[in-house]
Amino acid sequence: MKIAIVGCGNMGMAFAKSFLQYDLVKKDNLLLIEKSTERSEALKAEKAGVVVDTIGPRVGETDLIILSVKPQDFSSVFDALRSVIQPNQVILSIMAGIPIAQIQDKLNHPLVIRAMPNTPAMLGMGITGFTAAKEVDLASLRRVENLINATGRSIFLEEESMLDAVTALSGSGPAYFYYVVKAMVEAGKQMGFDDSVAALLVKQTMLGAYHLINTADKSLDELIKAVASKGGTTEAALREFESGNLADTLVTGIKAAQTRATELSKS
Repeated sequence: MKIAIVGCGNMGMAFAKSFLQYDLVKKDNLLLIEKSTERSEALKAEKAGVVVDTIGPRVGETDLIILSVKPQDFSSVFDALRSVIQPNQVILSIMAGIPIAQIQDKLNHPLVIRAMPNTPAMLGMGITGFTAAKEVDLASLRRVENLINATGRSIFLEEESMLDAVTALSGSGPAYFYYVVKAMVEAGKQMGFDDSVAALLVKQTMLGAYHLINTADKSLDELIKAVASKGGTTEAALREFESGNLADTLVTGIKAAQTRATELSKS
């Protein structure tokens, strides 16, 4: 398989490195288009693939084109792409906020898949929601799904509108966890720990809790109850969270992210 990646920032290269790691594409068949001279030179030094700085005829020789430029930069590349795209090529867009219909229109090309990964994809631990135009056949969809799964896990969505919810829940989701971890570390510091000790206590607690969620045969409520003894320390903390409507605030914030994602897709 031959793949072109247009835009080789963190997410584009997360995909590229995962493909190479699992031998889904050979370096000679991985075309990396990066306009930044500094970034392009770094990629050449890494020997991550065939690195070029402009969109040319070689892009039209690939099976899959991954669009990973920033959404605001799409307008600067679609003319060049449209001139080289071949009828059988599949486009995979990981640009946030740009709907399939717009990509089809700008590129004059029907075979478009749209995906929303998140940053843990850089470690092969991402989760990606994806959907496809009706013109994309099942075989092509399965090939792209296999590629996406090299970066972690994926979920196919029948309705493209649900990608806004994916953006809010898992696309932006890592930042929510970082926010909570930051607050817990700050609490540790206020209780007398230095930065490194507070961070170690919180990060290892979070890691262990994650594994319990994944392996314990208990609901989240049961896991909470297992820690929160009646009249104990955990219950005291949870009572404060509830009085401050922490859960409602988190839900409201995530829904605000979904609303913003929908606004961006319509702009």
